[in-house]
Amino acid sequence: MPQGAQALLQTLADAGIEVCFTNPGTSEMHFVAALDGEPRLRAVLTLFEGVATGAADGYARMADKPAATLLHLGCGLGNGLANLHNARKGHVPIVNIVGDHATWHVPFDAQLQSDIETVARNVSPGFVRTSRSSAELCRDAADAIAAARGLPGQVATLILPADVSWGDGAEPCPPPPAPAPVAADEAVVAAVAAVLRSGRRAALLLGGRALREPALLAAARIAARCGVKLLAEVFPTRLTRGAGLPAIERVAYLAEMAGVQLAGLDDLVLVDAKAPVSFFAYPGRPSDLVPAGCTVHTLATPAQDAAASLERLAQALGAAQTPPALQAAQRPGRPRGKLSAPKVCKAVGHLLPENAIVVDEAITSGLMLGVMTAGAPRHDLITLTGGAIGQGLPNAVGAAIACPGRPVLALVGDGSAMYTAQALWTMARERLHVIVIVFNNAAYSVLNVELERVGAAKAGPKARAQLDLHAPVIDFTRLAQGLGVPALRVDSAEALLPALQQALAKPGPQLIEAMVPEALSGLRRRLLPWLLRSLPTLPPPLARTLKRRLAP
Repeated sequence: MPQGAQALLQTLADAGIEVCFTNPGTSEMHFVAALDGEPRLRAVLTLFEGVATGAADGYARMADKPAATLLHLGCGLGNGLANLHNARKGHVPIVNIVGDHATWHVPFDAQLQSDIETVARNVSPGFVRTSRSSAELCRDAADAIAAARGLPGQVATLILPADVSWGDGAEPCPPPPAPAPVAADEAVVAAVAAVLRSGRRAALLLGGRALREPALLAAARIAARCGVKLLAEVFPTRLTRGAGLPAIERVAYLAEMAGVQLAGLDDLVLVDAKAPVSFFAYPGRPSDLVPAGCTVHTLATPAQDAAASLERLAQALGAAQTPPALQAAQRPGRPRGKLSAPKVCKAVGHLLPENAIVVDEAITSGLMLGVMTAGAPRHDLITLTGGAIGQGLPNAVGAAIACPGRPVLALVGDGSAMYTAQALWTMARERLHVIVIVFNNAAYSVLNVELERVGAAKAGPKARAQLDLHAPVIDFTRLAQGLGVPALRVDSAEALLPALQQALAKPGPQLIEAMVPEALSGLRRRLLPWLLRSLPTLPPPLARTLKRRLAP
């Protein structure tokens, strides 16, 4: 009989898991040694656990199936928690394998001993299990795979003690059955159809898998038939967009702007989404963004088949053959002159190739990205689902491995790029076609905005220094080159465009460091809280115009 680790790897591969993102330690050495015996499983080394977990997240978003991770004890799991949190919020499937001390070694409370299960439950509330014997290991693994793949997807954490890994007597388990999601039942569909026929002001709020092409087309047919508004959750797990697809408006990050989008609605229908709430609490402002008097309905939960539910709704409304409104093909012109964040977004829209994957962690620098790429060739957009920065570069690693024939553009802020800069090394090692654009504005710009919004604008120089990345300004070009990624710094549109063209045409990773001022700074940032506070009191057409000017 094989060792536990050998049987575990065969169980993973038999279930269709093709990639394991690793950052191993001593307790995982038998798993590492067994990798050579399983040619179907690709092992990708990362230099930090947050890269491993974020890469597994990006992979699953694009492959529509889980990858595995291999982390070292509770401390390694702790290092990877932020991006597992993002995966949890995005319902992303991951089989998260965490090595542990041998079972008989645990009572000695060695230096690296910790309560791994307690740590794991923060990101794996639905499945955490410590395997107790080599004979039970593969059944535990099959259960973890089934939990991760089910709807909604989740992070399933399997804790692997060293002696269970090296022990004999393990037998591979057959793969668990594929999940069989069901659509909304007839009564729910009929009730929602009645709401949409009523003539009341209504919107469909789409999230999760409702933001893929089949579901989007069904939703657009419903919108065209009934005159309802189409909205997407603020940070989609994966949004298919571009020319020839339905245009959909994302709910704004800033609660005041989201209030403008939702104002006047009588009914809000959720499709694989939750009702919108404010990202943070603010003095004197509500956390629930659903307007007073608006009734919330659920067509499909994240555990249901969103596309099939929307198709049933379209049939019930007589909209199955209604032509949907589709985004026209269009690109912005060439940007010119001194570089700014909007000009970088314009350059991306001007050059974005067909079938690209765009990973957006540009924070405030990406405010214009959506409008600049709306009519670009079809592409997939990945966003920061859980709000824990440091997702962008690892997500790009995973997406590139899941889709090797597609170019990946990762747009990241300078602050967030430093959380997981080690991902650049993995891009170089794996020769991934990832183009990284770092918006270097030498600031935690979004926090400067929040400082104004929460009423702490009178903060002094010591407080302001906590949000400032000058002295020294980070040199991402040299940092990337040191990690094996070709890089250059640009400060004009005339330098950016040929650099981006060359990066898109040439295989392998490339980093472009865009030197830009803060997108929201000076008088504009000081006026922003006042403008936001005024939005609810303005006439709706004026409020909508102002919202579009600030964040289209």
